[in-house]
Amino acid sequence: MLVFLDCEYTDFIQCDLISIGMVSEYGQYSFYAERTDYEQDWCNSFVRTGVIPLLDGSNVVKRVELTSQLCVWFATLSRQVVIGCDERTDWDLLLDALDGDLPPNVVGQPRSLRHLIDTTVYHDAVCRYHEQPGKPWHHALYDAKAHRAGWMAWMDKRKDKKC
Repeated sequence: MLVFLDCEYTDFIQCDLISIGMVSEYGQYSFYAERTDYEQDWCNSFVRTGVIPLLDGSNVVKRVELTSQLCVWFATLSRQVVIGCDERTDWDLLLDALDGDLPPNVVGQPRSLRHLIDTTVYHDAVCRYHEQPGKPWHHALYDAKAHRAGWMAWMDKRKDKKC
């Protein structure tokens, strides 16, 4: 099972997780959480104006609660989970949120979506997703769902070429 991951965080240099969103390949499983105990002083100006206002107050937790919730959520998924993300920072923040211990069903390194971002079909699908009302950019769950939309469009295009 492929699970798309996106994180919002304070800054590239002083990096602390603010929110995390994940959605499974076929959309049946999703996870979203916002931390209350992130380092607010580390937030850069973009995060203060473009990320923090989008936090919706759903599933607000402290870091220790996040770790527990993530472990419980991953336990509900299939025996083999591959994480897909567009930035290595997202993977690193997930690992940190899990205290460095991947759940047993999460296999290997993440699948990078970075190479797909510049493909027209992926990019257009991501943009179409975010054009929907109430689906803003820079919200961890919506960005994860947009990655999913891009992936599905890209996979559909590949499937069409093979037949």
